[in-house]
Amino acid sequence: MKLFILPLLLFITIHSSSQSVFGYWYGTANVKTSNAANNYLVELVLQPEKGYVKGLINYYFKNTYRSLQIKGNYNKETRQLSLYNIPIAFHGALNNMQVDCMMNLQAILQVAKTNSNLKGAFISLPEYKYTCGDVNFNLVLNADVSKQDSVLKSIREYKETYQVWSPSAYDTAKPVNVFQRKIINYVVQNEFKERQNVVANEIEVESDLINVDFYDNGEVDGDSISVFFNNELLISNQKISAAPLHFEIKLDTTKQVNELSMFADNLGSIPPNTALMIVDDGKKRIEVRLTSNFQKNALVRIKRKSTSLTSK
Repeated sequence: MKLFILPLLLFITIHSSSQSVFGYWYGTANVKTSNAANNYLVELVLQPEKGYVKGLINYYFKNTYRSLQIKGNYNKETRQLSLYNIPIAFHGALNNMQVDCMMNLQAILQVAKTNSNLKGAFISLPEYKYTCGDVNFNLVLNADVSKQDSVLKSIREYKETYQVWSPSAYDTAKPVNVFQRKIINYVVQNEFKERQNVVANEIEVESDLINVDFYDNGEVDGDSISVFFNNELLISNQKISAAPLHFEIKLDTTKQVNELSMFADNLGSIPPNTALMIVDDGKKRIEVRLTSNFQKNALVRIKRKSTSLTSK
């Protein structure tokens, strides 16, 4: 009897664990129209929380990459997963115009000996049902989250260069404040001089005092930067993330053009080193996306807008 019970318990344990919806899922989704099938690449990371399911959904469609927090429910008895209020890019939108359809995810967990699948669809909320068709998907479980599909790896690298996210007033990550003062680091200063300065943008501001914030542009992957203002080092080897590096910078009014440079201390886990820089002069916000590596520094030229008035 004991010899029979032990394999039975082992079978029950393996069987129950294989039915878990938690982990890393990846695959494709599509909405069929009269003349085409529009494909999305999707990855889903789910983890348990008290009373509900939470996680992240990432998807790539046309030239858009989205990464979103999600929340919902999972019924173990019926193996049904429900996730709510997910903005999915409308399949018929033009490349230069993004339109979102608010949708719920409904899926059933299917377990086989070889793999586990989540099969279901993104289903439009009632107010979107006449314009946004269901987006059907089939996702496969990968037990090891660190093993990324080569396509998904390419998506992340694409996202590093072409990230469309920008922070809003609702982003409340606490900034790291940096005071404008020259610091000494001979190693960084010498390497900075050896690299080529590449002009990323030329901007015009309406104040001598500006606020500058640096964010990680794509995946928060450990990028570290040093920042130079008019060739003087302001900060060295500082990691950038979703929390901004915040500078309050006073322009040198004796110069026609001031220069702000980003030096890559490393390339993070996804080269190159990328950052989103936001300049606020009190009247407008200017976004500049910067890329640097071990050969090139990203440089932004800042010009004070003339305040002289002309009259007829």
